[in-house]
Amino acid sequence: MRQRGPAGPAPVSQASSSESDMRSFIRAVSAVSRLLGVIGALLLLAAIFAVSHMVFVRYVLVQSTVWQTEFTIFAIVAATFLGAPWVLIERGHVNVDILQIASGPRVRAILQALSGLASLVFVGLIAYASWYHFHESWTNGWMTESVWAIPLWIPVLPMLVGTVWLAVQYIAELMRLWLDGADPHLANQDALFSDTVKKA
Repeated sequence: MRQRGPAGPAPVSQASSSESDMRSFIRAVSAVSRLLGVIGALLLLAAIFAVSHMVFVRYVLVQSTVWQTEFTIFAIVAATFLGAPWVLIERGHVNVDILQIASGPRVRAILQALSGLASLVFVGLIAYASWYHFHESWTNGWMTESVWAIPLWIPVLPMLVGTVWLAVQYIAELMRLWLDGADPHLANQDALFSDTVKKA
C-alpha cells in the first residue's frame, strides 16, 4: 500500500516515519514551552517577593530602595514573554473564534491555519525587533538609566527568547493542525453554539 505525497507516491513506512518525526518535534517544542512557562511563574513569584521587600525596606526600615522597582518591572515583562508559548499551547491568548465555532471542520481548519500563519509573521517581526534591540544593547554596552544601572541586554534577553520560541511554537501548532485537523476544543463547542442559536 502506498500513500500519495506532494512529490508522488510514497511508501507507508516513509510517511509514518515523517509523521513520527513531526510529532516528536511537536512534543519537544511543547516541553520547552512548558519549561519557559515554569520559569515565567517563578519570575512572577520573585516579583512579588521584590515588592514585599521594597515595602518592608521603605516603611519599616525607613530606607531608600535601589533595585526593587526596576527588578519587578523587568521580571513581569520577562514572565509575560517567556510564558507566551505555554499560553499558546493552552489556547489562552485572546482570540475571536465565533466564526470557527460556527464553521465546519474543513473551514475551521483553514481559518486556524490562516490565523496561525498571520500570527507567525507578526511574532517573527517582534522577534526580529527584539534581536535588533538586544544586539544594540550588547554591542554598545547600554545600561539602564537608574541607580541600579544593570546592562540593558539582560532585561531584553527574555523578550528575545520568548518571541523566538513563540514563533517556534506556532510552527509546531501548524504542524499539529496539518496532522490532526482543526482544534478539537472548538469542535466541542459546536453543539453548545448550535443550542444557543436555536434558543435565541
